[in-house]
This record gives sequence, structure tokens and C-alpha cells, in this order.
Amino acid sequence: MAGYADINAETIGRWIDEGWEWGEPIDHETFLRARAGSWEVKLTPTRSVPREWFGNLADAHVLGLASGGGQQCPIFAAAGAHVTVLDYTPAQLESERLVAEREGYGISIVRADMTEPLPFSDATFDLVFNPVSLCYIREVEPVWNEVARIMKPGGILLTGFDTIINFIVDGDEREIVWSMPFDPLENPAQRAFLEEDDAGMQFGHSLDEMLGGLLRAGFSIEDLYEDTNGEGRLHEMRIPTYLAVRAVKRA
Repeated sequence: MAGYADINAETIGRWIDEGWEWGEPIDHETFLRARAGSWEVKLTPTRSVPREWFGNLADAHVLGLASGGGQQCPIFAAAGAHVTVLDYTPAQLESERLVAEREGYGISIVRADMTEPLPFSDATFDLVFNPVSLCYIREVEPVWNEVARIMKPGGILLTGFDTIINFIVDGDEREIVWSMPFDPLENPAQRAFLEEDDAGMQFGHSLDEMLGGLLRAGFSIEDLYEDTNGEGRLHEMRIPTYLAVRAVKRA
């Protein structure tokens, strides 16, 4: 049986073939606007990240962690950053190659599983940008520890993730049906639920894991905001189901 990371890479590749919005790279006009200083990116479905969260990107060493797809990393390159992107889905990395070739900038492209030790030296990056992706891994705290290792003291981590609200409801978001933890490797009914929806292998994580894990890994949380799913009943009811967080590695 394929490992769950391979299942997710195959699933996301299929979503991209079907027109998944997070797999659609930016166009040339968007890149030109970014180069002129007009840009925005998202960590979560609907809200743009405040520009002041980034600090100065010029000459900064930026890692897009599970951030392939040609959407965010080209923006950082246009803003003058030295950009590395790490992702496990080949189609997402191919989009990064295509945009970089089209626009003529350099980027380091790495295919790796973020549940493994990250293939970078200590204190390499000034900023790590991690849009929603941690729902696809089983254990989060080892990732936070690795991110802390590869970041410079005072470096900025920007991350977005689901709360468990998305993992307790049924497909119509009308009833609470799942107890925690939501772990399809241990719960066959949860796995069947995901397979029926072609949702890959996803895992629910507590705030203890997500926010407490950041603090234990050596980060200070400086700001955060909530967001909704962007569609569906919970979104229509304006129930936030995501958090975006700005954290800084303590010296």
C-alpha cells in the first residue's frame, strides 16, 4: 500500500487536472504587478495576508513550505527574495518551473516530504511561508521543530491551517459526526469518508498541537486572524474554520 504522502500527491495531482484553484499558477500580468509592488497572497481560503507580516522581502531567503503551484513563490521572487519551494506533488513543482522560466527568475525547487527531516542547513531562511497543508500530515510538532532549525533567529513563519471544526462535521456540514482524533490511518470509517469525497488522507489537529507546538519549538506568536472555508454551510454561516498565524523564531 502506498504511504499516505504518496496518496495525497496523487490526489492533489488529480485535483489540478480537474481545475483545482490552488494549482493554477499566476499569469504574466499578475507577476508584472507584483514586480511593481502591487501584490497579495493567501495562507487560508479567502483572506489576504497583511503586507506588514512579511517585513522586507528584498534579498530575504524565503522558503515556500508545501507552497508549490506557482501562486505565492513567484510573488516573493518578484518582490526581490531568494526563493526556495518545497512540495511533494510533482504537478505543483512543475508549475513553479513553468512560471520561473516564463518570467526569467531563479528559484530552487525541491521535491521532499515535509514529514521527513528538511533538506536544508541550520539557520538558512529569513521567512517560511506555509499555506494550508498541515491537514495532510499526521504529526505536526516534528515539522515545527524542523522549521525552527532551518530558520535564522528572528526569522518569520507565516502559516495557515484548519481548526478541528472542519473535521467534526459530516459532508453537508450539518451534523457533528466525528470524535477526535480524526486519523484515517487508525479509523477505517474516517478513511472511507475521505475516500468517498476524493479528499486524500487528511488529519485533524488540536490547537495544542498547532499553537502550543509552535511555542514549544521556540517561536513567539505575534499575530493571527481567522478565516472561513470560502464555500459551504459553515462559510455561509460565517463560522471561522481556519487560522493564519505570524510567528517569530526566538533568539
